[in-house]
Amino acid sequence: MDFSDLRAVYINCTLTASPGLSHTQLLLDRSSAIMQHHGVEVACIRAVDHVIAPGVYPDMTAHGWERDDWPAIAAQVLDADILVLGTPIWLGDKSSVCSRVIERLYALSGETNDAGQYIYYGRAGGCLVTGNEDGIKHCAMNILYSLQHLGYTIPPQADAGWIGEAGPGPSYGDDGAGFDNDFTNRNTAFMTHNLMHVARMLKDLGGFPAYGNQRAAWDVGQGFDHPNPEHR
Repeated sequence: MDFSDLRAVYINCTLTASPGLSHTQLLLDRSSAIMQHHGVEVACIRAVDHVIAPGVYPDMTAHGWERDDWPAIAAQVLDADILVLGTPIWLGDKSSVCSRVIERLYALSGETNDAGQYIYYGRAGGCLVTGNEDGIKHCAMNILYSLQHLGYTIPPQADAGWIGEAGPGPSYGDDGAGFDNDFTNRNTAFMTHNLMHVARMLKDLGGFPAYGNQRAAWDVGQGFDHPNPEHR
């Protein structure tokens, strides 16, 4: 299949600012390399390098914040067919940076596209998780639920990750830790290809089918086959 007209954005939610080493970035790089091999245009954003104001509005400078870099990041996200969130695990959960990114993604969730659907419809989403403590599936459940709730299409096997032994120890990439882990490598490859496949299908279809999911039509009384449209 030809994926060369697709765009992907990876948002790394590490707590480490550039140019510091991000173990999460090492795993993101493996996934993004597969996409680039297939001609996908890839951008990677390290969220902590930017001033992303807290809040649930598209531009928080209109709500008291002096600076907010999110609108420029959001423009890249909306220009992409695929979004991958990468996060380390802290106390068994995704990073605080990842929570903020999801909050700001949510800020745009009420906007609609040309078909009258919520703005993220027609895009594929996935996640990558790293750490040296348990929590990959917990983080993935939260992130993937959030993305699908906002409108992203989640393909099969849309998450992958690596953790070391329980307790303090090496993180992904430390002295090559995790690089030869077949479970991580397989899941990362499957996730990456499945994201490209779903993005390809959605793009070829012209987006997600626009019937029964248009907010404006619902608001003016179209019931979309609801059995009791007057009491919805």
